[in-house]
Parts: sequence; C-alpha cells; structure tokens
Amino acid sequence: MRGDNAARLHQADAPANGDLPIDLNHLSRQTMGDSGLEMEVLRLFDEMSRTYYGRLETSTTVADLLVNLHTLKGAAMGIGAFQLADLARVAETELRNGVPVNPERIEDLHVAVEELSTFIAGRIAADEAA
Repeated sequence: MRGDNAARLHQADAPANGDLPIDLNHLSRQTMGDSGLEMEVLRLFDEMSRTYYGRLETSTTVADLLVNLHTLKGAAMGIGAFQLADLARVAETELRNGVPVNPERIEDLHVAVEELSTFIAGRIAADEAA
C-alpha cells in the first residue's frame, strides 16, 4: 500500500518535476522504486547536506573547501538534486582554477540546501501521512 502511495506522489509531481529541487524520476531509479528506501535516502541526504554545508562554512583552507564541495556535489548528483550539484561544481571548479571564494556562491549553496531540506521534509510528511 505504501508503495502505491509513493507511486501516486511521483505521478502527481511528474508534470512539474523540472521545477522541483530533486529529479524524482532519477531518485526513484536510484532507489529501485522502493518508497521506504527513498525516504531513508532523503533523510540521510538531508542530514548529510546540512553537515557538509556547515563544514563548508567553517572551512579554513582551500583543501577543506574542495572536499566539502565535492562531497555535496556527489551526494546531490546521487539523489537527483542537480541544481545543488551544479552550484557545488561551479564553486569547486572556480577554486581549482585559483578563483577566490565567492561569498555569493556560498550563500547560493545555503539557499539550495535549505530549499532541499524543506522539500524533503514535505516528502517525508506526505509519506508518513499516506
């Protein structure tokens, strides 16, 4: 039953999927259509993204910044949070090319992490209510 509800959630989101902070089709493929696994992946990603963003804010070396950006990028790609992944990729590329840290890029990452967290909380609440 829970799987059917998750499928309906995906179908309801499908037309506007391009406007969502997570590509739900990609996430579903990554979790093999298992709604329970999807919710667990989202919970873990939410915690991890907040942790690594926090580490990004307190990084004191370029090497630390690069590790945290790369980790955010990889995790975001894995679940289909492509906007966050792209923001992290751009910041990482700039740093590797010797461009100083751009505070606006860091703020953009913060906004993306917060938007994802809000979206994930909504998905989890909808799944629990189903």
